[in-house]
Amino acid sequence: MLLCYLTRLSRWCGALRVESDMYLDSQPIFADPDPFTVRFNVAPIVVLQPEYAIPIHDDSVWPSLSITKSFDKSRSTWTGFFRNSLNKFNVMDGEYLLNLIKRQQELKHFYTLSKRDVRYLETPQVPTPSGMVEVEIPVDDSDELPTGNKGVVVGRDDSINVQAKVAQIGAEMGFRIWVPRNDKQRVQERLPRSMHDQFLSKLPLNYDDTTLKTIEQIDILWLKGRSIARAFEIEHTTAIYSGLLRMADLLALQPNMDIRLHIVAAEERRDQVLGQIKRPVFSLLERGPLYKQCTYLSYGSINELEKTPNLPHIKDTIIDEYEESADT
Repeated sequence: MLLCYLTRLSRWCGALRVESDMYLDSQPIFADPDPFTVRFNVAPIVVLQPEYAIPIHDDSVWPSLSITKSFDKSRSTWTGFFRNSLNKFNVMDGEYLLNLIKRQQELKHFYTLSKRDVRYLETPQVPTPSGMVEVEIPVDDSDELPTGNKGVVVGRDDSINVQAKVAQIGAEMGFRIWVPRNDKQRVQERLPRSMHDQFLSKLPLNYDDTTLKTIEQIDILWLKGRSIARAFEIEHTTAIYSGLLRMADLLALQPNMDIRLHIVAAEERRDQVLGQIKRPVFSLLERGPLYKQCTYLSYGSINELEKTPNLPHIKDTIIDEYEESADT
């Protein structure tokens, strides 16, 4: 039995019964060539249209599932279960969801689609030499300044605080740290003096001046030896696309560079980040769409990572459990 989930809308939309053994087939369905070649035959049990699909945050779902009930709805850490396919449910969760979905087929309770939901459903695709890629045209409100819990616009100090936390996490994991020269002193003031030696005063990279100047402006870099492992842009009060432009510039200048890219922003800017990252200018890069290489990290995720015990003994792949991709 397969339970069907609409990513990005975060809704349960149906159930399928598997009716054959697994087989291999490269006949194009989703793309040409199609990456999904491991297949099996299924029969629909329930199929719900998006406006009738059940939101995972609904009170009928969230507190009743073991995979969500212990998490704060405003955080993104609960999404880890949904990032790998296929994942097996425990029996109680599976039966509860199946019965809920079946009941919804009869009741047809309507769940309003937000403007964001509608945009996700209508995301267009454009052809490129490497295949079809998704693009998104953000609405005009995509660059509103973030506000705190009391509606107060947050300032530059808050951005530096987040920048310092990301730097500290990297330093504890054993990376050498780069921050732009204008930020270095303010970031170091927020960290133990014992970490200051891990900050670089010059990047140990053999690139042309244009590339180096671009790299030097990125908010935080984690380096191992002479290689950049991860790059972070903290998008706090500036237009989100400014950080994405720096990431795109870097990939355009060095198309063979293998770096994990991250946009770090407040939870209230999550949808704006995931929308902006699919703008056509970022989706039509020569080496492929930016959304396949750059992910979103929330402030809450950074706070949780900072508090993780034994960071010096943990691999940086732990970030994979917190990041969110627009490629869903």
